[in-house]
Amino acid sequence: MRQEGAWHAALGTDSPLARILPHFRVRRQQQDMAERVAGWLQSGGIGLVEAGTGTGKSFAYLLPALLCERKVLISTGSRALQDQILDKDIPVLAKAWSSQRRVVRLKGRSNYLCPFRLQRALAEGIAPRLARDLLIVADWASRTGEGDIAELGALPESSPVWPLVTSTRDNCLGSDCPEYGHCPVVAARKRAQEADVVVVNHHLLLADLALRVDSRGDLLPRVDAIIIDEAHQLADLAGQYFGQHLSSHQLLEWSRDSRQALFAAARDDAELGVVTLLEQSIEAWLALGQRVPGGESRWEWPSGVPQELVAGLQGVAAEVTRLDATLRPLREVSKELEQCAGRGQHLAAMLAFFLDSAQEPAAVRWLERRGRGLLLHASPIELGPLLRAELFERSATTILVSATLRVGEDFRAVEARLGLAEAEPGPQHFVADSPFDYARQALLYLPPQMPEPASPQFTAACIEAAIPVIEASGGRCFFLFTSHRALQEAAAQLPRRLAFPILVQGSMPRARLLDAFRRAGNAVLLGAASFWEGVDVQGETLSCVIIDKLPFANPSDPVLRARHRHCAAMGGDPFRDLQLPQAVIALRQGVGRLIRSESDRGVLTICDPRLLSKGYGRIFLRSLPPLPLVQDIAAVREFWHNGDGQ
Repeated sequence: MRQEGAWHAALGTDSPLARILPHFRVRRQQQDMAERVAGWLQSGGIGLVEAGTGTGKSFAYLLPALLCERKVLISTGSRALQDQILDKDIPVLAKAWSSQRRVVRLKGRSNYLCPFRLQRALAEGIAPRLARDLLIVADWASRTGEGDIAELGALPESSPVWPLVTSTRDNCLGSDCPEYGHCPVVAARKRAQEADVVVVNHHLLLADLALRVDSRGDLLPRVDAIIIDEAHQLADLAGQYFGQHLSSHQLLEWSRDSRQALFAAARDDAELGVVTLLEQSIEAWLALGQRVPGGESRWEWPSGVPQELVAGLQGVAAEVTRLDATLRPLREVSKELEQCAGRGQHLAAMLAFFLDSAQEPAAVRWLERRGRGLLLHASPIELGPLLRAELFERSATTILVSATLRVGEDFRAVEARLGLAEAEPGPQHFVADSPFDYARQALLYLPPQMPEPASPQFTAACIEAAIPVIEASGGRCFFLFTSHRALQEAAAQLPRRLAFPILVQGSMPRARLLDAFRRAGNAVLLGAASFWEGVDVQGETLSCVIIDKLPFANPSDPVLRARHRHCAAMGGDPFRDLQLPQAVIALRQGVGRLIRSESDRGVLTICDPRLLSKGYGRIFLRSLPPLPLVQDIAAVREFWHNGDGQ
């Protein structure tokens, strides 16, 4: 389908979709976007597409991918979107066009059963509290076709049995595994090699790129074109994969696997005792980590943490060296011991790297506390050159799609973050505006006389300003916060002040929280980071979004500070070039929760006075949909009184 205008016909009034979708609507923006995507798939290049909410962007890139003759990789930002594409969108498109293209889903290794580790766990026995879950897994393993652990709904994803019956890159035996011929990971990758369209998420895409950087093979098949949806997430996620990383979980997993390998080989108690000493040193280090003062969870390493935490890691390193020396002479005893010995050498080298006082100028080293765990990172200060070299210059066609790529009216900020400003040839742009009538469907309310966000009274003032808005909207509200501290303050006060159900992030899993919100019909959901994007609640159930303040990144974050220093050293302005663009994109994502269909109506409230008092506030306002702006609560009440929202 190459002739000009063909895509307008394919998605027009006589579209095959109109015959099988009773509510199919012709959207010019969707037709234009499909035509542009099809052109890039045919001719190559880098394309940046901002597709406003309601465009139908998934169909606009999926249909060209299904109808072209090239092998296409599609990467999404979340498992939910990956499932939607494979379980809903592609089956509809394939049926409408009778497409025979082979489409497969590929996930990371930890999403698939490892038959060898399952057999080992069953043979050796595990803690009684996990025995029931293990038997459930064993029963399912005898029936599963693909070994995807998502098939087993009887166990939660958080069950501690999963790490025992799945593998990681570190502990996989590869082609030496006795179950290699029955391995679900190997089978999934074979299906991906043979497929025409492969659907992954950004984590797997970036893990593949990181392996290539380190010359350690690859995870994904070679393709002709890559389409990246939710592309605004790419740069932030890339920082998690490039560079060096070492976690307490890795160390504990190695000690556990070493214990199992030594036990299986019937080694003596002295060797097992070395494992116990390592585990004790790791636990002591973790206990120190829980006592780091302050409310932060990230610190520059080693300068930003107490000296005893550094000394604790030195103790861990000494025990890792001891176990490494114990395992090396046993390489020939079994494949598992050989692999554990190799992992020990790698972990010892990583510990030496993080304990070395010499700084690496191109990276920032930092420590993260996540629950009980501790993670050490050495993150590249500049991600753009890595992404350009490993992603954009290796693919003939790369198309990046999101509802939020522009700051103001241009793509310069995202191009700079992704390393595309120096790309040759440069990227092409396309904007598919939202079909929604924001002037009729929504209102932007900026409460007057708000204190500055730095004021100790700011959160209390937000709550006071929000209450009449929520009451006027009949509940049906997302109240989004930039900090968990502010969220908890609101969670303590609002149940006493409002008659609506109050749902609080963290009180139950996100999916259950959203189900409860939809069922209630008039609830107020208090959420932080994970509710700012990737949440779709259509209809009257969500008719109000309140945002406490502009979502600037935490200035104490060690990675952000390092990038600010680098930006300033290069003659840039850290606020203008880094902080402001990221905050604009984050705000646009939060705002995007409000209007999700042509029939939705709603009120957006932003409590931050800087939108009007600071010069940069105009950049935020210019980046938002064209909403009528009011500062009188009476206008909010009038909006609902004159409309059909209640």
